[in-house]
Amino acid sequence: MTQTQLPTPPSVDVIEIDNLTDIEPALLASDTPWVARDVAQDWPLVVLGQSQPHQALDYLQKFYQGRPISAFIAEPHIGGRFFYNDTLDGFNFTQVDTTLDRVLDKLRNLLQEPSPPALYVGSTNVDAWLPGLRAENDFPLQHLNPLVSLWLGNQSRVAPHFDFPRNLACCVLGKRRFTLFPPEQVENLYVGPWDLTPAGQPISMVDTHNPDLARFPRFETAWQAAQIAELEPGDVLYMPGMWWHQVEATDDINGLINYWWSETPGVMGSPVDAFNHALLSLKSLPPSQKRAWKKFFDHYIFAADPEEAVSHIPEQRRGRLGAIDDTQARRLRAELTNRLKR
Repeated sequence: MTQTQLPTPPSVDVIEIDNLTDIEPALLASDTPWVARDVAQDWPLVVLGQSQPHQALDYLQKFYQGRPISAFIAEPHIGGRFFYNDTLDGFNFTQVDTTLDRVLDKLRNLLQEPSPPALYVGSTNVDAWLPGLRAENDFPLQHLNPLVSLWLGNQSRVAPHFDFPRNLACCVLGKRRFTLFPPEQVENLYVGPWDLTPAGQPISMVDTHNPDLARFPRFETAWQAAQIAELEPGDVLYMPGMWWHQVEATDDINGLINYWWSETPGVMGSPVDAFNHALLSLKSLPPSQKRAWKKFFDHYIFAADPEEAVSHIPEQRRGRLGAIDDTQARRLRAELTNRLKR
């Protein structure tokens, strides 16, 4: 395998704010990422983690109500890189059903091992699994109705992947390193299978620590567009939706709490559903028909001002081509459901 040492990408821009209480709304709707330092430095979880990590784990445990969780565990030789196995029909880790108190005990015990296995718990809904935690450790983002999740483990690395919602990631224990790629770099990231993924999202097949540019030559272009965010406890990283990001936990105990939100209500559905439908109904069309449908999408969906495409139709007669309200959204969903049942 040909490996190349690539230069370190530039850092994500740092903004100067003391807290998120009076943050400009435009910053939470930005199309570019940013980092804010120390905005969660007064959270009890962050304060405990900086002085007594064991006590921080005890603090988490007092909110836990016993609901089962899933955890990933992998042998030391993977170096914390949770990934596929060599044949891409499985993974280099084992997923186990367990409880959070067992995970916390395991993390404490692994501190004594010179070459510990990698342990990782991802995307655990804070309100459901740790009720009361947000009353003492939270940002004033209720107006966004975010989904708030905990990520916990020791040293680990999750390959570049994307999320549809906007994301505010707060480092609460240990340190985190994010490597970000803008959405237009998808063709240079060599995305792996969508039907079998390590944690639900498709990931880049490139080992960013040791990129094989003979096999993945376009990755060098992606790397030139990358940005790095190094987070200390109390720091936050804002990521727009659809930005690819690799997440590395670099300490023996690491924790992150993130906020996901979207501007569109759930009844509108997920763009991933539209993508899957396009795979089914558009991908196999003859080239001339694909070009024709691309024009339709560009005209009605992706235009800078979609209203211009229907400005000649009275507003009350635009139907699905106009603004989609809750009633129209439900009608479209029912129509799609019925058609897909054929």
